[in-house]
Amino acid sequence: MSKFQQYNINLKDLKSTSEVFEFILDDDFFKKINSPDHEVDRGNLKVKVTVQKKLNTFELEFVIDGIVLIPCNRCLDYMEQPINHKERLKVKFGDRFSEENDTVIVPEIEGSINIAWFLYEFIVLSIPLKHVHAPGECNKTMVSKLKRHIAHRKGDDDDDSDMDLDDDDDYAEEDIPIDPRWEGLQNFSENN
Repeated sequence: MSKFQQYNINLKDLKSTSEVFEFILDDDFFKKINSPDHEVDRGNLKVKVTVQKKLNTFELEFVIDGIVLIPCNRCLDYMEQPINHKERLKVKFGDRFSEENDTVIVPEIEGSINIAWFLYEFIVLSIPLKHVHAPGECNKTMVSKLKRHIAHRKGDDDDDSDMDLDDDDDYAEEDIPIDPRWEGLQNFSENN
């Protein structure tokens, strides 16, 4: 038996034109998925999949709701990231498994689709590019180390929110002397 057998949906044997399947995705699911990027390796989500049988296709509607634990981009401690995602997938039968535009082709002989990898992809794609703890919740030790290594120039008008480590951050570059070798380069870029 495959480790993802429970995520198989047998399309050939649907009893009606519309059926609902429910799944729970927990830490065990994420360990088994063994993704090369390891974007998510823990979580607790509820998944509802509604399968609509059309003339020549099947339309799968996914509703994914819950949380995943992912590393904070700032302090690297795990944080809870809420996931509330809806997705649609069209499936039709063919000779072999393939993906064409927005349609997945599954072999008619098998007559089923395993949705485990699709679920993982939908979850990962719903995570914001920047995911950080709420202000004041980051690991204080890591934040203080970051403050020591990040230089802010006084008067910079860049709104780089990645550098905004805390609301009480009054750290400025004037505290750190600039290496004179770089001053010439700074003038070079300002003049061009």
